[in-house]
Formats: sequence, C-alpha cells, structure tokens
Amino acid sequence: MVPARAKLNLDLEVLSRGTDGFHQIKTRLQAIALHDLLELTPANRTTFAATGLTVPHQQNNSVLKAHAALEQVAARKLPTRFDLHKRIPSGAGLGGASSDAAAALRGLKAIHGLKVDLDEIAASVGADVPFFLKGGTALAEGHGERLTKLPDGNGCFAIAWPGIELLTANVYRAWDEVKGDGPNQLHRAALQVAPKLQDFATRLGPKWQMTGSGSAFFRRFDDQHAARKATAHLDCWTAITHAVGGWA
Repeated sequence: MVPARAKLNLDLEVLSRGTDGFHQIKTRLQAIALHDLLELTPANRTTFAATGLTVPHQQNNSVLKAHAALEQVAARKLPTRFDLHKRIPSGAGLGGASSDAAAALRGLKAIHGLKVDLDEIAASVGADVPFFLKGGTALAEGHGERLTKLPDGNGCFAIAWPGIELLTANVYRAWDEVKGDGPNQLHRAALQVAPKLQDFATRLGPKWQMTGSGSAFFRRFDDQHAARKATAHLDCWTAITHAVGGWA
C-alpha cells in the first residue's frame, strides 16, 4: 500500500508561454498529509479498480500511464493489480492524479525488483510527477519539473473544494487571454473558465487562496481546532490536513 499525498501551491507565478505551447512557471509546492491509497499486487494481467471519490477516465488514468511508461523502460511486461482508494478530489489543483502516478512508479519498482531511475520516467508522465517522488517542500520551475528542495514546511491547512472540476489545460489557455496577478496568477484564469467559482471564492473570503489551476482553496491555521471551526459552516467538500516532509 503506497500513500499518494496531495500538494498545495503556496504561490504560483506564470512567467510566459513557450513556443512549444507549454507555460513556464515558478511555484512553491508543499506536500500535505491528505492522500489517496494505492495498493499494488503482482498479477497475471494488469487491472485497475477504484473506490472512494470519482476517478475520471479510468481506462486511461495516470496510474496506467505511469505503468505503461515504466514497462517501456523496463522492456518487459509488469502485470499488476492496481486498487486505488481515492480521497483527493479530481480537477481541484491538489495534484491527485500526478501523485497517484508517482505512487505507481514507486510501488512498481519495489514489487517487480526494478533497477531504474524513476526521475526521467516521472517527467515523461507529467510535470508534477517528479515532485511526488520525493515530497516535502520544493521550488518548481520550468513546466514544474525543475525542482529545488526547500526546508520542510509546517502548518495546518483547511481545504475547501466546490465540486467544480477544472482541466489544467483549459485554465492555462484562459491565462493566455486574461493573464493574472496575486499569489496565484492562475486565479483569474480559473474564474474565466468557471465563473461560478467567483461566488465560492467570495463566500470563503480573502484569506483563502486557490491552489494550482483550481478549483480547491486553502487557508493556513495555527491548529486543527481553528481550521475545523472555519470550515464547519461550509456546504462543500472540506479537509483538514498538515504539511509533511519529504519521503525520499
């Protein structure tokens, strides 16, 4: 059983859109205790099943993409049964899919006894996947794949998600039109894609900040009691969690 931990973007600056169509960013990432659980078992053939929150595109999800990428590098089949218990909402900017992919790579390497460098494989699966191989706190640059380890963060966080799933690509395309400012420069673009998000952000108040490309918001608190008190009245999915250090 491998935990696939979520992340928060403590800040996010969009620097430019490259000629390759991808955006250059600068962001501080913080791993948090909120996590999915991925169980991997050697099997005669590869299967995938999920419980908990909805996993979109189950036949082409990030776990199976990571599995296919590792099989290509290993030059052999790695038949595995994947059972994912989903706790991180999809399309929320919390990195759940990328973390699931990283958990799959780590678990596959262990159960199949592979001697491979996962870093390059992770980058080929998704820009955030290399971060989730190590966790902790890091400065991410480029497309998000260039990482500089930072001192481990701390703190308690409340997270609120309005149930709106945002596609990262759509938010970045909107940024090309509206640009952005503030601690998360994708905030304005997310509102362009999902105008209903404005009402949600207004109800939360100015102390809450969007993570990633949205649509979840977070707020730092001194302790869990204060975080629970702040979320008790919210009519949406919420979680109380804390920062975690690196695991590799």
